[in-house]
Amino acid sequence: MLKRLKKKLGLEKNSPVQAAGSEAEAVNGDRPNIPEVAVREIKRMLFEAFADHPSRIYDSKMAAKQIGIQGNDGRKMVHDLMRAMAAEGVFEKVGAGQYRLVRKQLPTKTGKVDMTASGMAYIIVDDAAEGEKDIIVEPRNTHHAMHGDRVRVAIIGRRRDGRIEGEVVETLEQGKRTFVGRIEISEKYAFVVIDSRTMPADIFVPLRAVNGAENGQKVIVRIVEWPETSKNPTGEVVDVLGNSGDNNTEMHAILAEYDLPYHFPEELEKAADKIKAGITKTEIKKRKDMRGVTTFTIDPADAKDFDDALSIRQLPDGNWEVGVHIADVTHYVRPGDAIDAEAVNRATSVYLVDRTVPMLPEKLSNDLCSLRPNEEKLTFSAVFELDDEANVVGEWFGRAVILSDRRFTYEEAQDVIEGKDTAEPLREEVLTLDRLAKKLRAARFKNGSIGFERDEAKFVLDEHGKPLSVYFKEIKDSNQLIEEFMLLANRKVAEFIGRKRPGQRTERTFVYRIHDKPNEEKLANFKSFITRFGYNFKAEKGKAVAKEMTKLLATIKGKKEENLISTLAIRSMAKAVYSTTNIGHYGLAFDYYTHFTSPIRRYPDMMVHRLLQHYLDGGKSEDKEAYEKLCDHSSAMEIRASDAERASIKYKMVEFMEDKLGQEFDGSISGVTDWGIYVELTENKIEGMVALRDMTDDYYAFDAENYAVVGHTTGRRFMLGDEVRIRIKRADLGRKQLDFEMVGMIDFHTRKLDRLPAASVSDDGLGASASEARRAARGGAKSRSRGGKRKR
Repeated sequence: MLKRLKKKLGLEKNSPVQAAGSEAEAVNGDRPNIPEVAVREIKRMLFEAFADHPSRIYDSKMAAKQIGIQGNDGRKMVHDLMRAMAAEGVFEKVGAGQYRLVRKQLPTKTGKVDMTASGMAYIIVDDAAEGEKDIIVEPRNTHHAMHGDRVRVAIIGRRRDGRIEGEVVETLEQGKRTFVGRIEISEKYAFVVIDSRTMPADIFVPLRAVNGAENGQKVIVRIVEWPETSKNPTGEVVDVLGNSGDNNTEMHAILAEYDLPYHFPEELEKAADKIKAGITKTEIKKRKDMRGVTTFTIDPADAKDFDDALSIRQLPDGNWEVGVHIADVTHYVRPGDAIDAEAVNRATSVYLVDRTVPMLPEKLSNDLCSLRPNEEKLTFSAVFELDDEANVVGEWFGRAVILSDRRFTYEEAQDVIEGKDTAEPLREEVLTLDRLAKKLRAARFKNGSIGFERDEAKFVLDEHGKPLSVYFKEIKDSNQLIEEFMLLANRKVAEFIGRKRPGQRTERTFVYRIHDKPNEEKLANFKSFITRFGYNFKAEKGKAVAKEMTKLLATIKGKKEENLISTLAIRSMAKAVYSTTNIGHYGLAFDYYTHFTSPIRRYPDMMVHRLLQHYLDGGKSEDKEAYEKLCDHSSAMEIRASDAERASIKYKMVEFMEDKLGQEFDGSISGVTDWGIYVELTENKIEGMVALRDMTDDYYAFDAENYAVVGHTTGRRFMLGDEVRIRIKRADLGRKQLDFEMVGMIDFHTRKLDRLPAASVSDDGLGASASEARRAARGGAKSRSRGGKRKR
């Protein structure tokens, strides 16, 4: 390369490669000079060499060799040029005579940090292309970026598995900086051990900043600084939640972990108390008076807020008038007032395992707006005329006043439907609505709607919140009756606004509930997986996929693989979100869909009510951008609330299993990763994990393509969906984590248990056979540790 460079630059064969001119003099002025063009060329070659291996650190000897320059004078010149390029901001010095490429010189991408407990981060790339994988960032290269931060990451190379590796070079937007954890106070300082697995380091707290917390209590801590040279951030306690293990403390801790409120500000409660409860004659005159029509609610037995009611009467021509009446929340909550601002912020009610955290103050949700029986109530209603086949032949939308005759629980309505209660005065009305609902449901599935139904675990709790037993919520006809009429109202309201009228030139801004078509790669993986159960899935796209999915879900109903396959089917689907841009709802097979029926617990429904009334009044299209921002926020808060609900269920599951350590249970493999096998117990749907490092009979490696882990020596395979027996090893309430031990596999056909052989423990803590297999498999797949977090 040096020879080619000399020839290219016109230098004599044996002349020394040394620099000339002003730039060379700046590098090393006391040496003989070479042309400045040579300096530029060598600098370009250095840059390209460094850029080819952006994570590599070079000294002058290595760099000179990389670009083909030999001899002491050449190496000295390279050293001087590297120093000059560092002064120019191209390289950075990382040690004595050692340099690497400055990260801003590398290609970069932006994205959001998904942090793991080990400190490894995955960067979810903004506007990622189809199939583009997250960028992996090793703990040493995160530079204290935290979960949820939006960052710029430099691409520094590829790993052996082909995954792109990066280094965080800039934090563009900070995520959360408050965390929940247990405080450990010593004589001179304190640490907060963080509950969340997305925070890999505990937080140092000076004693002056513990805010009255006592050792072992649950607290909320805010990070105030995290210098680059410190292993742990420094923080201050901003709230003391209470004693660890107390039910209220733990539920509040879950809410705080997800940045969800656990109480209403006192001034909002007072503002709600001041709202007048009476309904004036003037207000009634503005509305459709439906107080004389048979009306009732059907809700869970423990419900306190009744935000929807149904009315029914037969018309002279034999058709049926069915009213879907929704609490008129926006009559009481006005745009921009304090209660509305809080509702915007919360966006949704949160349903934990033992409580509801409402979006609105209790005076509104459980009193003024709740459609309780024998009380006149204001509603926003969708009233339909249906023929005997449940075809909609007429519709009306607007504000109404109702008087509910009866409050049914789902169980009471089900008894009427099943013929167990023949004395119910409203029996005929319930049976007619049930008959119409079944026709609506049949038409919906015929059109391609997908029926996802999974067993939902519920807990029986004692007065202290301790779980006594687990049961499963069963969806019956009474649930589906309500569901079908709510779906009808949501669909028809969206159609009413979304479909252009004759002479209408532009679309009107509206809030839709949209659901995109399935991800092709996820769907292909799902189709491949279910073949091991003997099912074929041939549809490729469009409504054919939806219809075949519904057929599959019906086929597996009641079978042992139902829960697993339905879970994976849901995972193959896109997530439904709120948007002002309508693309339809794939899962429901609706061209137009919105959320109109639950304004007590969802802010998008309040937006829909306001927009609908605005357009009924002849108003012009509203600001699309402003409503889109509210849609994005509502979608994000919905996910956060759902995550908190799952965390509360997980906590109760772990608490329920605390006294069952050492007991064995059968289950099925619900997930496989490169660090463990997740198993869902057949008896109660509780999930825990078998860590691969704890499987001592062999060294197991993750086979992502086949959803399996495979023993290196024995070839034993544990695949997604396999039935296994486990032993309860540990119940860690603080981390909401159940650890299992693998006992053995259950044969699919014979139902016999094939127990794993016991293994003696080697010096490294693995079984002897696993240790030998791991040494043999060096250079292959390695399990990723979930690791500890304390980094004092």
